[in-house]
Amino acid sequence: MGAINNDDYPRYLYASSMADRRVSKQVHDNVHGNIYLDPLSLKFVDTEQFQRLRDLKQLGLTYLVYPGAVHSRFEHSLGVYWLAGETIHKIKIDQGSELGIDHFDIQTVKLAGLLHDVGHGPFSHMFEKEFLPKVRHNHNWSHEQMSLKMIDYIVDEHNIEIDPDILKKLKEMIVSSSEDTSSTSLKEKRFLYDIVANGRNGIDVDKFDYIVRDSRACGLTCCFRFDRPLDTMRVIGDEICYRAKEYLTIYKLFSSRADLHRTVYTHAKVKAIELMFVDALTKAHNHLDILSCIDDPAEYWKLDDSIMKHIETTRSEELKESRDLISRIRRRDLYQFCNEFTVPKDQLEYFKDVTPQDIICSQKAGVTLKEEDIAVSNIKIDMTRGRKNPLESINFFKDYECNEKFPIPDERISLLLPECFQDKIVRVYSKKPELVEIVSEAFENFQVKNYGMKTQVHGTPQKKRQKK
Repeated sequence: MGAINNDDYPRYLYASSMADRRVSKQVHDNVHGNIYLDPLSLKFVDTEQFQRLRDLKQLGLTYLVYPGAVHSRFEHSLGVYWLAGETIHKIKIDQGSELGIDHFDIQTVKLAGLLHDVGHGPFSHMFEKEFLPKVRHNHNWSHEQMSLKMIDYIVDEHNIEIDPDILKKLKEMIVSSSEDTSSTSLKEKRFLYDIVANGRNGIDVDKFDYIVRDSRACGLTCCFRFDRPLDTMRVIGDEICYRAKEYLTIYKLFSSRADLHRTVYTHAKVKAIELMFVDALTKAHNHLDILSCIDDPAEYWKLDDSIMKHIETTRSEELKESRDLISRIRRRDLYQFCNEFTVPKDQLEYFKDVTPQDIICSQKAGVTLKEEDIAVSNIKIDMTRGRKNPLESINFFKDYECNEKFPIPDERISLLLPECFQDKIVRVYSKKPELVEIVSEAFENFQVKNYGMKTQVHGTPQKKRQKK
């Protein structure tokens, strides 16, 4: 997928005035083409805290499996900024007078798109979802909340003049997908909070950008086109709704996201590398004093992906175990994949994550596996709404003369849509190559003990060798 040519965009993408563009800075993006940064947004971009995003890979350690996945949070943030601006411009052109959209709204939405990821930690979601829960008790840290702290810090540190109401609302928009949005401050123009981080139904420009950008970087075909929903959306009842004819286009948004999770984000080798680096960080965090900076923006902005190279090249004896693990990653001496199984549908609701201790308890008598010999990855892949169809929470309209919004039941669209919208996959690795067969057998015993049969579809490593 090459860069999207400006000629492919609908007319509304040229909505900003020439006067605005004369005072803007132009940046060329390999997905969206020319992006114009307005003066206030540029004040945030030209800070060391925002520039730090250049040193955070969007997909963390995925580039060690997909070599092209070296794009950064910086690129993604510019892309979301641009799409957020084009979305609000489109709504203003179509319904601006009836909705009362003004420059205040446009600036707020664009800044929310620009700054939504400024609080991300090293190596994407791995830092937040895999590393911090291992080393911090009562873990309640999130990159969204850290983004709010970073924004306040940037404004204070660089004396950026910004309307306090814009600052307040842009921060609300960043956390609108993860917090209760029924507060008084969100009742006016609630539809604006659907654009960047949509907690109402999951359709937002953040997904539009990363689905296309990640697919392109990894060399994968992307069947979702964000210009279709952008061109047909309409605000009805203070909510962004979509034309009923675009039902399957919207479905492709969620299915494309799920496909990326399955084939890229949770690729078996990617997870093996992540598990190893989490172990390396866990062993190193006390010496590096990582936890002391994760709540302090003045120190946190100095933390980026270079932490891996620092561990790798230091001579500190305290970091030897971490350094050895990173050397194994570099030499492709990875934790060995033993097997995986998908949790049966009837077990999904009450399923508890499998632990290394569960596997140890299922080993044969006389075997001496230890907990530190095994790594387990419990993977959840869904379409943003757990086991539910995400389209159930989306409202549509019939045509542009209609002011009525309504949901669409699955059976009225296609009988080919799935009945369940979530997978849970348990994947087991041996940290030592010589224990692969023993760990694999213990994992099989675990499945038989809990499900009455082996639910995996792959052969064990021993059986694979026998077939050669």
